[in-house]
Amino acid sequence: MFLILKFGGTSVGSAKRIKELVNLTVNSSPKIVVLSAMSGTTNALVDICQKLNEQDATKATDLINQLKENYTHVISELFNTTDGFNKATQLLNTHFNYMLSFTLDVFTKNEEKVILAQGELLSTALFHFYLEESGIRSEIIPALNFMKLNENEEPDSDYIEKYLKKELSKYPSQHLFITQGYICRNAFGEIDNLKRGGSDYSASIIGAAINSPEIQIWTDIDGMHNNDPRIVTKTYPINELSFDEAAELAYFGAKILHPTCILPAKKKNIPVRLKNTLQPEAQGTLISNFITQLGIKAVAAKDGITAINIKSDRMLLAHGFLRAVFEIFERYKTPIDMICTSEVAVSLTIDTTNYLNEIVSELNEIATVEIDQNQSIICVVGQLPKDTAGYGYLVLEALKDIPLRMVSYGGSPNNISVLVNSHLKKQALEALNSHLFHFN
Repeated sequence: MFLILKFGGTSVGSAKRIKELVNLTVNSSPKIVVLSAMSGTTNALVDICQKLNEQDATKATDLINQLKENYTHVISELFNTTDGFNKATQLLNTHFNYMLSFTLDVFTKNEEKVILAQGELLSTALFHFYLEESGIRSEIIPALNFMKLNENEEPDSDYIEKYLKKELSKYPSQHLFITQGYICRNAFGEIDNLKRGGSDYSASIIGAAINSPEIQIWTDIDGMHNNDPRIVTKTYPINELSFDEAAELAYFGAKILHPTCILPAKKKNIPVRLKNTLQPEAQGTLISNFITQLGIKAVAAKDGITAINIKSDRMLLAHGFLRAVFEIFERYKTPIDMICTSEVAVSLTIDTTNYLNEIVSELNEIATVEIDQNQSIICVVGQLPKDTAGYGYLVLEALKDIPLRMVSYGGSPNNISVLVNSHLKKQALEALNSHLFHFN
């Protein structure tokens, strides 16, 4: 049985970090290592695509050459032999000359996906070459040979399982495999991706496909924390979370884990362990199907929220009003995060405003609409059963000095959410940290 080890961009972000991965991956346990692009690479590739879309070939060329220089510096530190350095140099020349070729012709959305795939292709090849130089056997199984989306842009589970096992069967005596996170093919066979953060998703999909005993997500933080350590000074890692608790935290802002990562592992009941490459001895966070102890576990925040208040006398004692509202959001494929209702009004939140003007235009035909932007959802997560008193009181008491735009409680036994203006987010997180976890 293969363990799945996924390493994020910071874990492969330098020659030093790549070398350190050897100690984490090379032992007797069979493994499939899933790698992200080196930190900063995907952002650089996005910038390159932007210039290509703007038909600014000169600037795109400059950015491509700049990125190549960064990689040239990395390989000069990574490889100790002439043969290893030459193989890596040839790899860079192949990939970066390929990217430069896009400056000579019309650039399309499909080609943009091809550019964005280069980061993962580079990181996996460089790690493979380094293992080879170190005398360690490994094989690359290209994600583009088995990772595929269906026509609904969801992972094609049957296809992935069939062709992943086919790739593994080519090397029956091999115990260490390397593959790319994030990248895949779509239903038409074109190069595509699992969107930002998708390497977590890749690892979970692969683990589910082969019924792995454990999926490990390695980052630069020692597990999922009880609060955002980037904002709040006193936080601590949580030892254990249920899948439902972790999914709530991930969706509502815990950056260590991509929200979709949980789903394939949960379906197959495969534990997910969050570990720190900088402190591999740290326990990290274990996520599984067990029911954790009662109480509040953690707090997370999600920014970029827009609140929409929809008020109409037609809603009073009327059937079908909410359906009409939700159908508008469905037509524009805009998901809703929170919702609160009264007799004559409904307030809801969205995290994407691509079609906000169109949505508001249609809502105005049936109601009066007010928009509040620059909002943040503060999510309090734990085991909060409906027959246990006091948790709502604790949260509201902690936030008594902060204006609350919306409160959502009761929809899930794992979540109490409030909406605040984004400039109050830090104050809200600190207040909750002090009141719920007794950190001043």
